[in-house]
Amino acid sequence: MIDDFLLRALLAGIGLAIATGPLGCFVVWRRMAYFGDATAHAAVLGVAFALILGLPLTFGTLLIALAMGLAVSALSARGHAMDTTLGVLAHSALAIGLVAISFVQGVRIDVSSLLFGDILAVGSSDLTVIYTGASLVLALLVWRWQSLLTSTLNPELAVAAGISPKREQLLLTLALALTVAIAIKVVGALLISAMLLLPSASARSLSRTPEAMALWAVLIGVLAVFGGLMGSYWFDTPTGPSIVSAAALIFTVSLPLRKLAQ
Repeated sequence: MIDDFLLRALLAGIGLAIATGPLGCFVVWRRMAYFGDATAHAAVLGVAFALILGLPLTFGTLLIALAMGLAVSALSARGHAMDTTLGVLAHSALAIGLVAISFVQGVRIDVSSLLFGDILAVGSSDLTVIYTGASLVLALLVWRWQSLLTSTLNPELAVAAGISPKREQLLLTLALALTVAIAIKVVGALLISAMLLLPSASARSLSRTPEAMALWAVLIGVLAVFGGLMGSYWFDTPTGPSIVSAAALIFTVSLPLRKLAQ
């Protein structure tokens, strides 16, 4: 019989995969990998912000991650180089967040759990937060799916159809920030972008349509969570990195399938 903590961890991973699967597809299609990484790094600053002001960690993380996304979008729109802007903001937010946490009195925070996650410590209240956030992300993507897809594949056609690419980008930023907020406890700030990218990149080899790719990304994410949890349990390895390692293994196996499909 599966232990309760493993069952909660598996349920948390499934909830995360529900959000990261379809959202990760847009990250891949729009080449937003570094954008997602910067938003995830900002989550650590969000934790510090929440601790200092006495706010719920999820709320503080969501607020700062969203602010990071909006700041990057605003600076890139003003002509700043995207890769440089992302690099400066991402590493600055991570460093400032870690320094700020060290000054918080009366609170003990395991920095490694912020960076790499602590999925085995997930409780019932955490599951509620994860599934509420994942449901909101999924509902947002389903609601705006066609508009998001059109603005991703052909921005000019989107404008002609009355769709604002900037608005769709803002919605993606919101969805990404919400996903980061619910994912930081599961896989940590440094591994969130991997869970956005690896299942979606693997799903490319198995899909003929965008919808199929999103579905495959969810299934692969769930498989990676299950494989990583079992590997961590059997070999006594860190759970968050084990999940990402399982996702990386699936991606490696999927590469020959992509060559056959071409």
